[in-house]
Amino acid sequence: MAGHSKWANIKRQKARVDAVKGKTFTQLSRAIIVAARQGLPDPAGNFQLRTAIEKAKAAGIPNENIERAIAKGAGTWGAGNALESLRYEGYGPGGVAILIEGLTDNRNRTAADLRAAFTKRGGNLGETGCVGWMFEQKGVARITGVVDEEKLLEASLEGEAESYELITEEDFQGAEVFTKVENLENLERTLKGQGFVVSEVELRWIPHNTVEVSDPELARSLLKLIDALESLDDVQSVTANFEMAEELISINIT
Repeated sequence: MAGHSKWANIKRQKARVDAVKGKTFTQLSRAIIVAARQGLPDPAGNFQLRTAIEKAKAAGIPNENIERAIAKGAGTWGAGNALESLRYEGYGPGGVAILIEGLTDNRNRTAADLRAAFTKRGGNLGETGCVGWMFEQKGVARITGVVDEEKLLEASLEGEAESYELITEEDFQGAEVFTKVENLENLERTLKGQGFVVSEVELRWIPHNTVEVSDPELARSLLKLIDALESLDDVQSVTANFEMAEELISINIT
């Protein structure tokens, strides 16, 4: 599974030097609203909602805000404000493929905001399907702590995982386990049952191939574009198919 975590590694490296870390309250609250609307408003019986709530709590969102978001999803968001999930695709500087997932109550506004962000920073918002074929969505369970690889292999097989990747970094030690989207809840349950500390589960778009970025100016342009896209309230996640050295990320995030 080598290469599956490359974009996740870049995201973690950015977070260490970026002034803006994690999701905004608006983005996380919207994820809770949509999850509550699409399934039961009870996290015990709604895996998507439970996952959204866990991320919101990890980001420090107060319980009353979380409860309000669940209530909105279970009831009504308000006339003319129904949220819908959308996927956008485009190209960054150097032809890098970029995949964006969003939640919006106004398609025209979101598309205009995205197009402006791309255009101002040397990219192009493309048509649906222009880069989507370069990515595959997987379920990812993130394990924190010292990992016994033999035990992890046994648990991964039992949980019907496709593969795993051990991670040892300056501020993190653990592993990421990959599976089919529809099997993520089963995998999380199995890993926890085997005593692993599962700190996060998510759906992640993974590029089939990556582009190595070594030019400092191109690196700066790409990271500024990613930051601009992530700053939009309607954007939930941004994935790209480039990789770069940590020192380039540290130098170019300003």
